[in-house]
Amino acid sequence: MIDALGIVNFEDSTADIEGLGNYRPVPAISFLGRYRIIDFVLSNMTNSGLSQIQVHIKEKPRSLIEHLGTGLHYNINSKRGKLRLLYGESKVMSDVYNHDIGSFLQNMQYIEESNLPYVIIAPSYMIYSIDFNEVLESHIASKNDITVLYKNVDTAKHEFIGCDTLSMDKEKRVNGIEENRGKYKTRAISLETYVMSRRLFIELINRAANTSALYWFKDILKEVYDELKMVGYPVRGYVACINSLPAYYKASMELRCPDLASELFVDYWPIHTMTNDSPPTRYSIDATVKGSIVSNGCLIEGRVENCVIGRNATIKKGAVIKNCIILPGAFIGEGAKLDTVIVDKSAIVHHVKKLVGTPEAPIYVKRRDRI
Repeated sequence: MIDALGIVNFEDSTADIEGLGNYRPVPAISFLGRYRIIDFVLSNMTNSGLSQIQVHIKEKPRSLIEHLGTGLHYNINSKRGKLRLLYGESKVMSDVYNHDIGSFLQNMQYIEESNLPYVIIAPSYMIYSIDFNEVLESHIASKNDITVLYKNVDTAKHEFIGCDTLSMDKEKRVNGIEENRGKYKTRAISLETYVMSRRLFIELINRAANTSALYWFKDILKEVYDELKMVGYPVRGYVACINSLPAYYKASMELRCPDLASELFVDYWPIHTMTNDSPPTRYSIDATVKGSIVSNGCLIEGRVENCVIGRNATIKKGAVIKNCIILPGAFIGEGAKLDTVIVDKSAIVHHVKKLVGTPEAPIYVKRRDRI
């Protein structure tokens, strides 16, 4: 076990997955056919030995609550730990007041009652694999006040827009935090994952609330980094930020590549999720599948190239789908031609025979729509 309370924070307004986010919170969005976005941060925590975890929910909680359940499928044993789902119970006057500081304050009892000396706060929409044991050990050994995870990227002009960037000295001490507006190519992107003492975490929550009624937790960090010892901790391997529909599409397509996927999925570091006892996928004699991820329970009779297919989807005879993401239970009718399209859960593409999008603007078909 690790002596830290895990807190999965919710997203701010910079994370807007158009269409998919209309029906469920970002953490509950289907990813790579069988996962939800939140599975990756929760697996990092439970694989690292965190047994007490809080998940803060911003809105539309039903699908996330159904997916998380008691946390048993993440190896959270209720006899020695607990997965607690928390949300603000007070009515907010405006959406701008629905922020993480408000949620932390309304659920302060559960933070204060934890007997663990440290907290690890992480958002759900950053996808990567890491052992938090190593991060906490480095944090304690270096006597940091705050350790923040970051990733060096050379794609900041068109990716990670809206995320915080870190300026650091040679010892990785943070001496500046700014929002990424796409001005520079190379940046150190904050993964908004922080390690600190529980005492300091509570102090910063109260300080943020006393400073501004609209402050998020990362806002107060921009004011205190020069007062505290805030040090960056680099993350190796694959990292994706799922904060927009094009970002969701890009990450899904990238992870079809075995080389990239091997940086995220390793034998000793499983990504846990809720299991589904569907039968194996059935392929007809006329089916053709290339370069795709296909989940179980599907019926494939058409041609599938470079796609991600969710559970229990149907691709009928004569259909040709390329570079698409098909969510669970969707139906693609005979003769349909789709390229760079995201088809939401239980949608039916039948009468419209051709849809073509681009990676920068993939076409989105609404949940349960019939087109």
